[in-house]
Amino acid sequence: MIDSAQMKTENRTAIFKALFAVAVWGASFVATKIALRYIPPVTVAWLRFTIGVTILGAAVGLRRQWQRIQPGDLLSFALLGFLGVAFHTWLQAVGLQTARATTTSWIVASIPIFIALLGWIFLHERLHWTQVLGIALAALGVVLVISGGAPGGLFSGQCATSGDLLILLSAPNWAVFTVLSRRALQNTPAALMLFYVMAFGWAFLSGLFVVQGGWAGLPAMALDGWLGIAFLGAFCSGLAYIFWYDALKVLPAARTGAFLYLEPLFTLVVAAAVLGEEFLLATSLGGLAILLGVWLTNRTRNR
Repeated sequence: MIDSAQMKTENRTAIFKALFAVAVWGASFVATKIALRYIPPVTVAWLRFTIGVTILGAAVGLRRQWQRIQPGDLLSFALLGFLGVAFHTWLQAVGLQTARATTTSWIVASIPIFIALLGWIFLHERLHWTQVLGIALAALGVVLVISGGAPGGLFSGQCATSGDLLILLSAPNWAVFTVLSRRALQNTPAALMLFYVMAFGWAFLSGLFVVQGGWAGLPAMALDGWLGIAFLGAFCSGLAYIFWYDALKVLPAARTGAFLYLEPLFTLVVAAAVLGEEFLLATSLGGLAILLGVWLTNRTRNR
């Protein structure tokens, strides 16, 4: 039997790990923009996951979670690696060349809305009227965030950058990745699945890295660029994923997921402190609309 004191300790540890993961992911957009000052997007992504896959592999080995994988599962992991690692990271890295870190974080926060829409379209899941309201509110928030509070400018192409649109495309892409991952998680431990998914994604990125000569800018990269890459690889793609799934083992999924609402706030603070990004009222109001819409959608789904 586990006594109450031990349970409290485990809960506190799980809460710390969840907060750590969310804070790190919130700062990842800032670290990416710093690295992009010196090297192209494919190099940022390749270096990040070279470190990340090494850390995840070591974690799987230390926890003795290696097990035989069926060929069919390997094909699934390859698809997930392309969608969730190679393509997704490329979209965000290229997008962050012109998109603000804060804008990116608000858009990424809308991913649960796309997951709900996928369930409605492909799984024929019913949508409660509060979910429809939440989706509409989140959509309005995304428009406000991208347009900087001037939705009319979207039609003339004067507000949203090409990077904003790529970040927006990454949101439904991650939603598809999430839905497909659920089936894979039924047969494979989370850390082991993530290792294979990340390894396949890294392999796809390696091909692009070689074709584009991604090593060209490395000799000229300054210390802050290397620190950004180290942070992305060791913390964002390594420890954060491990800590997140550790928290999920202890805390209910809905409670753990609620920590993700804090991610844009971490981005807002770090982007202002490190990049000097100014606080935009319209963008923040749009971000709050996204969070409220996501909350309404998930609240109904959980009930």
